[in-house]
Amino acid sequence: MARTRKALAAQVDVAHLISAGVLASVCPRALIEEVLADTGKASQRERRLPAPAVVYYVMALALWREAPLEEVLRVVCEGLQWLGGGEAGAVQASKSAISQARTRLGPEVMRRLAERVLRPLAAPGAPGAWYRGFRVMALDGSCLDVADEAANATFFGYPGAARGATAFPQARVLGLVECGTHAVVAASLAPYRRSEQSLAAELLPAKLTADMLVLADRNFYGFKLWQTACASGAKLAWRVKSSLGLPVQQALPDGSYLSTVFDSADRARCSGQTVRVIDYALQGLATPGQDRYRLVTNLLDPQAAPALELAALYHERWEIEGVFDEFKTHLRGHSTVLRSKTPELVQQELWGLLLAHFAVRQLMTQAAWPRGLDPDRLSFTHAVRVIKRKMPQAAAVPP
Repeated sequence: MARTRKALAAQVDVAHLISAGVLASVCPRALIEEVLADTGKASQRERRLPAPAVVYYVMALALWREAPLEEVLRVVCEGLQWLGGGEAGAVQASKSAISQARTRLGPEVMRRLAERVLRPLAAPGAPGAWYRGFRVMALDGSCLDVADEAANATFFGYPGAARGATAFPQARVLGLVECGTHAVVAASLAPYRRSEQSLAAELLPAKLTADMLVLADRNFYGFKLWQTACASGAKLAWRVKSSLGLPVQQALPDGSYLSTVFDSADRARCSGQTVRVIDYALQGLATPGQDRYRLVTNLLDPQAAPALELAALYHERWEIEGVFDEFKTHLRGHSTVLRSKTPELVQQELWGLLLAHFAVRQLMTQAAWPRGLDPDRLSFTHAVRVIKRKMPQAAAVPP
């Protein structure tokens, strides 16, 4: 049965989508113009759909997943005309014209914007974001379904299934997330066939800093990736598989112990790295065998980071699962797949989704911290609804 086509209000300004400082506060017009110039994507002639409008449009798609493409574009373009001092006349553009404008823009502009915009939000001492002077971060990956088009299938690939392959190609997203704010501070996008470990090896050296404590699950540990992450100066607390040989070399008073890890290619065991191992069990789990945890950390002093505290802290890693749920479920709404039909536009749409998510999360931290609250206590879904409800009442995008 055909669905009723959703339309946005006939009389709106750009505030309807990008007002109240939400998207504009993270991507001001001056920054967009700078990135467009750097990438050679600035409009060379007067167009009905200028490049800055298309950038805002791509981000706006993440907030209005349920609205038709033309409707979202209409309110963005009319609002930009109004902000520029002109009369907001009707903007007509077909799906083909929108696709051409997005194709001209390409994914690189949105990727560069994300690199400039995504960052940690928590000030020192902010509630829920720090552990003994370290900014608590989590590393993980997820996959999103993309449109089942031939180009997408060739570029992204299908996950395996019990019989054949899944219904849709999938794009892989690796995210480095600030646990206290749920802000994605860095990300990598790739075809499904790329592993999370290979993406992490490229992402971490440029994004980790010495004030971070990074949590990761057992699928990430590998000697080379561990060394790469340690070389950044960041502190790590990663779960490892029970099959990893970690003999006790020195027992410590808090129940942890020191051991040495080696590269699997180092048969002579002459170039190892000392780690601290924390073995513990969770009580009351219904599934036998799933209650045992083993962490390795480069925080070797038990007084600086007691084992019991690190064991409790590790479970903050699950906050990144909530982040993926926020932009896979709550921002995508009822959409089962991303809208874009080509690999370039899929990547562009994903960067826009990440930027929109960051904008919402930034607004939530600004609402929580003046009241001494942890942003985790606020509802992401409610925040998105408030933004969409309040947008018609404000016009905060700088001309």
